[in-house]
Amino acid sequence: MDPLIAELLAALPAVAVVGPRASGKTTTAVRHARSVVRLDRAAEAYAAVADPDAALSGLEEPVLLDEWQEVPGVLGAVKRACDADPRPGRFILTGSVRAETQTRTWPGTGRVTRVEMLPLTVGEQLGAEVAPLVDRIARSVDAGDGTPPDETAPAEQRLGIDLRTGFSGSRLGLRDYLAMALRGGFPQAALASGDRARRSWLESYVHETVTRDVEAAGASPDSVRLRRYFEAYALNSAGVADDTTIYGAAGIDRRTALAYCELLERIHVVDELPAWTSNRLKRLSLAPKRFLIDSSLLASVTGASERSAMRDGNLLGRLLETFVVAQLRAQAIVSDHRCSLFHLRQHHGRHEVDVVVELDAQHVVGVEIKATASPSAADARHIAWLRDQIPERFLAGVVLHTGPAVLPLGRRIWALPISTLWT
Repeated sequence: MDPLIAELLAALPAVAVVGPRASGKTTTAVRHARSVVRLDRAAEAYAAVADPDAALSGLEEPVLLDEWQEVPGVLGAVKRACDADPRPGRFILTGSVRAETQTRTWPGTGRVTRVEMLPLTVGEQLGAEVAPLVDRIARSVDAGDGTPPDETAPAEQRLGIDLRTGFSGSRLGLRDYLAMALRGGFPQAALASGDRARRSWLESYVHETVTRDVEAAGASPDSVRLRRYFEAYALNSAGVADDTTIYGAAGIDRRTALAYCELLERIHVVDELPAWTSNRLKRLSLAPKRFLIDSSLLASVTGASERSAMRDGNLLGRLLETFVVAQLRAQAIVSDHRCSLFHLRQHHGRHEVDVVVELDAQHVVGVEIKATASPSAADARHIAWLRDQIPERFLAGVVLHTGPAVLPLGRRIWALPISTLWT
């Protein structure tokens, strides 16, 4: 995120970093600021409440306004300052989205540029500096002219990965990836030195999500019923469950369920993949695919451990897919392309692709996520179907799996270890 935030501040007057609580927004924003005003501290907020315009004047820029929603009037001052002098790199805002969603017209529109920041990826935790996987795939496009890769070119040139050895060099296996999924990406939990500390932190996070966080977002639902809904939603993470399944399990009506879903999206703990559609394909489901924002939350809600997940194939699959999609979602934000994530499913599940990545509203990359160490062409059959339906848009397909094998599974389709996301 650091290069992206720096790039935006070099060109725009104000940037708001939004995302889940405790994902590291303030820690990151401080690196880019020369002045910090913490508005959740009464002493620092006093001047901003009394006269926000005066409070912002004279500070060395960029100015970080942390927890800006505690003094909503400060946003009007940012607007006026940017209108009067729109030079780049003036303000950084971090905090909740309460004021943004409670007011009919947000005064930051056109002045404050929002950028989403998600929990840590594995690559960030390891300090790996590699481009997003979809960017590496997109580089295989011939001469940047928007045409699919040359099928006669060597495979390693097409994908930027050496397929000649057939081995990634990774020694990671299913249990390693499961451990990563259980650990997740929230910095305090992911970097905790013990399982007990991590579990306790995550349990507290879930509790505060359905109590304090929703109130901070401007809502006051029944916390017991909201928790039941959140748990029902979590059990369907990485699934295309209809609303009736979830609100029936939670024991609430449809109207309440829709309000709860919107609320959880607002505080960035759930995020749905919309259905991908094309006028070339028929009988596609329009239902979204539901995900928790981080696999560690799924582990916390279900009480999953490595042992229990290894004995429950359904839970294992949901944990693994939620984990991989979290990596892809974070990489999409910093991609060099306009990168959008979808899923594809025909009615009755005849064909379905876990993730459809659309680049610049043009090319498509199909992604399947498999808890197998021995991928085969059968694991890529749905991607192959998609390739044959839209050959002019299909850039590549990948089957991300838990073994070390790197091998072709068909024309423009490869099997890659999940670790390819960060190595």
